[in-house]
Amino acid sequence: MLKTLDFTSSHIPTLIRKLAVPASVGFIFNTLFNVVDTYWGGKISTSALAAMGLTFPVFFIVLSMGIGMGTGTTALISQSLGARQNEEAEKYGFQAISFSIINSVLLTFIGLTIAPSLFLILGATNEYLDIAIQYMDIILYGTVFFLINSILNSLLTARGDTKTYRNYLIVGFFLNVILDPLFLYGGLGFPQLGIRGIALSTILIQVFGTIYMISITRKRKVFEHARFADFIPNRRYFAALFGQGFPASLNMLTVAIGIFVITYFASQFGREAVAAYGIATRIEQIALLPTIGLNIAALTLAGQNMGAGLPERVFVSWKLNIRYGLMIISIGVVGVALFARQLINAFTADVKVIEIGVEYLHIAVLFFFAYVFLNISVSTLQGMKKPLYAIFVGAYRQFLMPLPLFLFLAIYLYWGTKGIWWGIFVANWSAAIFTFFYTRHQIRNLIHASVVAKG
Repeated sequence: MLKTLDFTSSHIPTLIRKLAVPASVGFIFNTLFNVVDTYWGGKISTSALAAMGLTFPVFFIVLSMGIGMGTGTTALISQSLGARQNEEAEKYGFQAISFSIINSVLLTFIGLTIAPSLFLILGATNEYLDIAIQYMDIILYGTVFFLINSILNSLLTARGDTKTYRNYLIVGFFLNVILDPLFLYGGLGFPQLGIRGIALSTILIQVFGTIYMISITRKRKVFEHARFADFIPNRRYFAALFGQGFPASLNMLTVAIGIFVITYFASQFGREAVAAYGIATRIEQIALLPTIGLNIAALTLAGQNMGAGLPERVFVSWKLNIRYGLMIISIGVVGVALFARQLINAFTADVKVIEIGVEYLHIAVLFFFAYVFLNISVSTLQGMKKPLYAIFVGAYRQFLMPLPLFLFLAIYLYWGTKGIWWGIFVANWSAAIFTFFYTRHQIRNLIHASVVAKG
């Protein structure tokens, strides 16, 4: 936790560094965790690799509610802390945990029910379908741990602690390096589990994360005044959490639907295209990860300073986070553009998969910058308690614009997979440009209102 820094008065570049660097390092290891899973999936077969690619959008749909609630929780607690309402912040934390547990039961049931049908829509049949279901079923049973970890991280992030989650993700990565091959091939008394072993490793590490972060929240006295009664669902707090978190969840759901749509169109060109997209997006995530911490910083700083009635600091934070993000992502753009083939080849020897993956990355680097404008602006708006915009821009760039573009470019013009990748380019850049100017307008309006109120 930032013991010597005040979010509402300390030097903003210092605050961004203190918040963003640990968060970025943590998310780098989180993506490396997924890279390890992808690597070992590729050792089984191209079908296994493609099956894991299919499960990603499906599970992301299930998790979207939990991830969005985490974002909403961070915003609410940040604003309460900025307004020096510490007990109110605690109560939001209690209720968010209750909310996540209830959600997890519902989402697990829904996921187990609809997953097979979604895999069929994506073209999975026979062995391909069986592998996807084997992996997905185990992952879904761990939904409660994914959601609770998201909330616990939100409680700490709102207080400036991005190091705890970073530490868990680093340890989790190294555990995964050990457990994936152990469960996959068997050994030390463990049976050979195949792709189920990769899923089991993920769940066990999530359980470890829950235990670790609960211990840290107790140590930091995040729940200093905790009573069992505080965890009983309360209509007022649930309504506030739902009001702030549900739009963020819907935004995440649009991302999940977008991934589903892309995967569906990719599947029209064979399982190699699905496998290539799965690998390439892992590499894309690694390139983008150093900027993810800036989203966390933008959300926390916007929330705290809005709670304190300081919109000018929100504006400075927003501009600096974007500037830093553009500088950082430039390195990723160069690296991915130069070494795209070598990066894809590290996961598979399938020539067709490699060619499609390289094709995607060479186009993707052109819209990496758009992600910076989008993500930091949306995070800032969420911190300002303006989460609804995220739904509209998410729906636009994830499926309302891509669907006709994919149909026109990939199918009608016969561009194939290139048509999908260029459709993503157009959707993201058009959304990024509009979002930048919309966010600037919203913050300037708040600054003007603040000046008028004071004068």
